[in-house]
Amino acid sequence: MGEPAIHADCLSKTYNGAVTALRGLSFDVVQGEVFGFLGPNGAGKTTTVKLLNGLLKPSSGSCSVMGLSPSIHSSEIHKICGVMTESAKMYGNMTGMENLEFFARMYGVEPGKAKARAESLLKCMDLWDARGRELHAYSTGMAQRLSLARALINDPKVLLLDEPTNGLDPESANAVNSMIASLACKEGVTVFLCTHQLRYAQDICRRYGIIEKGTLLACGDLETLARNAQFCPKAAMRLPDGEQLENFERGNDGWWRADIKEDDDMPRLLKKLVEEGHHVYEARIVRPSIEDIYFRYVQINRGEEWH
Repeated sequence: MGEPAIHADCLSKTYNGAVTALRGLSFDVVQGEVFGFLGPNGAGKTTTVKLLNGLLKPSSGSCSVMGLSPSIHSSEIHKICGVMTESAKMYGNMTGMENLEFFARMYGVEPGKAKARAESLLKCMDLWDARGRELHAYSTGMAQRLSLARALINDPKVLLLDEPTNGLDPESANAVNSMIASLACKEGVTVFLCTHQLRYAQDICRRYGIIEKGTLLACGDLETLARNAQFCPKAAMRLPDGEQLENFERGNDGWWRADIKEDDDMPRLLKKLVEEGHHVYEARIVRPSIEDIYFRYVQINRGEEWH
C-alpha cells in the first residue's frame, strides 16, 4: 500500500451532545484508488464526507486529506478536492455552462482554462447539447451528471462522492462509473465513493469500508473481507437432470454447490466426479459478491444467524 491520501483515526461525531453519527472510525484510503464506503442511508456516510471536506469538525479523533487537516486547512482542502453531495446545490436560473464556469472561478481556475474545462466535462457527461439550457429545466439524471462535472471542474486530486449514481438510469450510471474508474486508473485521482448501491460499487472499487449506524464494521479488499467473514469459495457443477451429488447442495438454479478451501481443490474434485461416472456439463468456482459480504457483516453486527 502506498501513502494514504485519506486518513481517519478514531473519528467520531456527535450532534448536540446526544445524537452520535460516527463512532471511532479508523481507516486509510491509498492514493489513486477507488474506495467504496458502503452503508444504508443514515449510516454516517455523508457526515464522514463533511468531516473530510472541513464542513464539520470532529467531536473526537482526527482525519486528514493529502496530509492536511480539514478542520485547520479547509481552504487548501477545497482546492485539491472535488465534492459531490446531495446538499451541494447549483443555481437553477443559470445554464449548465454558466454553472460550471461560475464554480471554476470560485475554485480559482483561470477564465480561459475554466471555459475549456467546462466544455470538456459537458461533452464527457453527454450534456453538450443542453449546455445553454437553465438548470431547472434539466432532468434528475442530467442534473446529477452536471453535479459530478462540477466536482471535477477544478481537476481535483481527491474526489469525495456521495451517491453519485442516484437518479441515473443504468446506462448513465455505467458511464459515470467508467469515468470514475478512469480517473483513478489513468490520472491517479483518489476516489472516496459513498454508496448503498453495492453492485455498482463492486465494478469499480478496489477496497471497501462497511458502515452501519456510525460504526465501521469492516475494511479491506474483497478477498480479505470474504475471508474474515468466513466465506469459502464454492465449487458449482451443472449435471443432467436426475443425477445427484453427495455432500453438495442443489440450488434453485439447478446447480450443485459445495464449499472448497482453495482454488486448487477444484480440478481434483472435478476429476473425482468424472471418475465416479458423473456427467458434468459445466463447472465453475463461485465467489461471494460484495453484496453477499456486506449483508453477512450486517448480520454479524446485529447478532443474527447467517442465512
